[in-house]
Amino acid sequence: MPIVKAKKAMMNLEPGQVMEVQAIDKGSIADLKAWAENTGHQYIGTVEGGDLLKHYLRKASDPELKEEIKHEYTIELNKLHSKLNEPPISILDVCEPIEFAFGHIPGAVNIPLGELDERLDEIDQNKELYIICRTVNRSDLAAQKLTEKGYKNVINVLPGMSTWDSPIEKN
Repeated sequence: MPIVKAKKAMMNLEPGQVMEVQAIDKGSIADLKAWAENTGHQYIGTVEGGDLLKHYLRKASDPELKEEIKHEYTIELNKLHSKLNEPPISILDVCEPIEFAFGHIPGAVNIPLGELDERLDEIDQNKELYIICRTVNRSDLAAQKLTEKGYKNVINVLPGMSTWDSPIEKN
């Protein structure tokens, strides 16, 4: 949720002002870096204190702002459900390992957003690739990143695992 909080708080700042976003999820580092890069805001850094992460972001000036881009190709969860038995598809869950462990679509592969660049060789470019996370923010950023790297057939799943009502695997 740090991205959602950051978006809301950023609207109340003047260009150049710095804000702090607190989180406990290590994946929030990659999430906020990617979001800032996608919008033109500056990710300054993160200070770790015990289990608490304090992220610092600077609001962009109008010329620096980028219109937030959303990945063009999407699918609704119910349509993905009907495709689960139609190979060759691949489901990539970009949530953090602890979120994945508590429940994911059977057969999904977990590569957290923050590890995506280092683990591209684990992703089959020849299959339809459905990207999912809990609430769409990370999956959208991952879908954009994969498309920029030349992956074809990349589809972002809406609205994410938070509304998945079919069987899940836990591990």
